[in-house]
Amino acid sequence: MTFPDLTPGLTELMPELRGKLAANEPLAPYTWFRVGGPAQLLFMPADEADLAYFLARLPKEIPVTVIGLGSNLIVRDGGVMGVVIRLSAKGFGEIKVEEGCRLRVGAAVPDVKAARAAADAGIDGLAFYRGIPGGIGGALRMNAGAHGGETKDTLIEARGVDRDGNIRVFANADMGYTYRHCAAPEDVIFTQALYQGRPGDAQAIHAEMDRITAAREASQPIKEKTGGSTFKNPDGHKAWQLIDAAGCRGLVVGDAQVSEMHCNFLINRGHATAADIETLGETVRGRVKETSGVELHWEIKRIGVP
Repeated sequence: MTFPDLTPGLTELMPELRGKLAANEPLAPYTWFRVGGPAQLLFMPADEADLAYFLARLPKEIPVTVIGLGSNLIVRDGGVMGVVIRLSAKGFGEIKVEEGCRLRVGAAVPDVKAARAAADAGIDGLAFYRGIPGGIGGALRMNAGAHGGETKDTLIEARGVDRDGNIRVFANADMGYTYRHCAAPEDVIFTQALYQGRPGDAQAIHAEMDRITAAREASQPIKEKTGGSTFKNPDGHKAWQLIDAAGCRGLVVGDAQVSEMHCNFLINRGHATAADIETLGETVRGRVKETSGVELHWEIKRIGVP
């Protein structure tokens, strides 16, 4: 699908814009599944001020969608209408160690890089980020967690820009965190996070991260084209066990498959479409509901036009 080009009108409205605009930019390369159609317009801001300038002048009728590192994302085959915003490491990749075992991290920083920076500085409490395949912006938005830790456990505050171009700061309590959910306004694009750790031994923290890495490699298909955990764990259940009990381990739709290694992971075997992956997920949800009575809810974000 090819969308009408929004670039000429927007560049006229925003003569001082410094970021990159790309019309009908393919999004598949930006996702771990490597599927999906184009963005009508992809915007990669130069920095937070550039992002605020863009949003303040963007006509309100143009929808905005934000993507991060694409690890927990299905972009549908028809692409995404409006503007897709992706923060780059160049403008949003800073990591700064502050006094009192605090770590300030840009939203484009991969979770694993934040974990390593904390470990190098002898800051304990962020090692769990080693087990999360995504970036800090996504971690803030979904209260990402693994291996006994969650974002809400260590976050002091998050900084972001709203749809009107206002820079806003949210304390931990303002985020309204629950399991894999954040109650901060949907229109806020997070740009930075400040974390509180505790004193620790760098060598011991790195050893813990090595244990997390080994556990992931032994139990998850991390070398495949996948999107991480597909469904949230329902109360009192583990999603993978429900999926396995429903006979879905190894199930195939098109060139998408439920992982044989960990059946809460879907994989693109090479030539799957976004429709293959989403249909497979919905098939799994249907079978789990039929066999257990439990309704699974997507953890992977799905965006765009089918």
